[in-house]
Amino acid sequence: MPETIAIDVDARGVATLTLSRPDKHNALSAAMIAELTEAAAALGADPAVRAVVLTGAGESFCAGGDLAWMRQQFAATRQQRIAEAMRLARMLKALNELPKPLIGRVNGQAFGGGIGMMAVCDVCVAARGARFGLTEARLGLIPATISPYVIARMTEGMARRVFMSARLFDADEARELGLVARVVEPDELDDAVAREVKPYLSAAPGAVARCKALARALGPTIDDAVIAMTAERLADAWEDPEAHEGVSAFFERRPPRWAAKGGQGS
Repeated sequence: MPETIAIDVDARGVATLTLSRPDKHNALSAAMIAELTEAAAALGADPAVRAVVLTGAGESFCAGGDLAWMRQQFAATRQQRIAEAMRLARMLKALNELPKPLIGRVNGQAFGGGIGMMAVCDVCVAARGARFGLTEARLGLIPATISPYVIARMTEGMARRVFMSARLFDADEARELGLVARVVEPDELDDAVAREVKPYLSAAPGAVARCKALARALGPTIDDAVIAMTAERLADAWEDPEAHEGVSAFFERRPPRWAAKGGQGS
């Protein structure tokens, strides 16, 4: 039985895949990444599953990378860092290529890798009040592994509005950026997701899978070479002194040396 996720399939064949580490704001741990990779394979191969809803338990959707994982990177070798990045990349690729509709039920905040999880969904519905951010640059890092999916979702021009600044943004701006399709009040979230799911249940499952594969084939290239390049760039970032300063400052609850007073944005 999985420990970090939950899967429930209803009588219609709608699977709800829940990130289930609410005490950690559903941060992506090594165990969760492995379980999500396995879940994507299982749900994709199950002919009874017609659509998948991805959501988070508790008040957050996904807060990004697990803090324990971040600490481990200081002691890791370059090859170990690349291997960890590749595990995350393979999980995102598996969800991105899932041959079923993947609907994001974004119940709360999403940062870093959580934005990547939203970007691999076919459509996302977000609760008003949720906050978002590609916050890696605050730590002296880069949103490397998730970047192919984020840019494919937002387009490069839109992504550059939030990619480098690490500023936070709200659900309405997430919609402007193309990350979210619809923003609703929290008590309307389930109904809004149900409306997104319903049309798929009248469409031919095989045709849905082929349509998704066609769209992916015509979109930006996200192949093994692109994924390997992002892993290398993440390893480069971890080896830069800025990462040591940024991550240390985060754990020591102090501003990094480059932070101007009031300069972190909203």
